[in-house]
Amino acid sequence: MNTINLADAKAHLSELVDRVEAGDSIDITRRGKPVARLTAVARPRKRIDAVLLQSLTATMPPQAQSAAELVRSMRDGDRY
Repeated sequence: MNTINLADAKAHLSELVDRVEAGDSIDITRRGKPVARLTAVARPRKRIDAVLLQSLTATMPPQAQSAAELVRSMRDGDRY
């Protein structure tokens, strides 16, 4: 998280909004004390197109091993 004083925030508001949109969070201070925070607005999640998802998964080959076996092999392979 970054901090900027109020005068600089006024002068560079467009740049700050771009940074916040990219994921930063910025505290604005007045006389050295935090008074505001710029953060991105939570965007609504897109609905999942079930038909599209089914068509995608239908083209995928079935897995030869179970999920538990896959995780076990990954875990054991990285351990040593």
